[in-house]
Amino acid sequence: MLAGRRMAEEGLFLEAHLFNPPFFSAPVERIRSNKVKRSLHIGRSLVAAGLAVALKDEHSRIESHNVFFALSEWVPCLYVNPRDDICSGYVAYFSNQQMMREIGAGRIASVAVRHSIGELLLSAVGVESKALHRIPSARVTLNLDPAPDFKTAHGIHQWWAPDLKIQCSECRISEGPEHTK
Repeated sequence: MLAGRRMAEEGLFLEAHLFNPPFFSAPVERIRSNKVKRSLHIGRSLVAAGLAVALKDEHSRIESHNVFFALSEWVPCLYVNPRDDICSGYVAYFSNQQMMREIGAGRIASVAVRHSIGELLLSAVGVESKALHRIPSARVTLNLDPAPDFKTAHGIHQWWAPDLKIQCSECRISEGPEHTK
């Protein structure tokens, strides 16, 4: 992910196939109630957008917007098992953007998607970091076969099964109402 992202920032778009890439977040997808999950995702977006506005000046926000969307041409292929707590955050990451636009919070989503709460808190104390999992586009392949345990859900061997049940989608986060300067 890091190599592909760095190359894309330089305008070189590598073909990338990433199996079970890490997405560091709380395992919200394990919660059974869709209403609770949705509320947590909305809350996370509100906190991230609020922190970004409070902690970053307008120039920094515009710069992060430009850098984030400069990656739009790079479309890595992500292979994810929704039952894998290490990488299942990608499922919610992309679907949350659509849900936020549907409820009229597209501008909040546009700011929140470019920032992780951890990254913002670290920058507040002077430590610069980049959340590698924050990307504007991907081809996401989900393994829909039930996994009996974490080891199976995160293992590379699951992708070799001849009768694999998968769902593929191309996910793109639009630039939203914020404009570049």
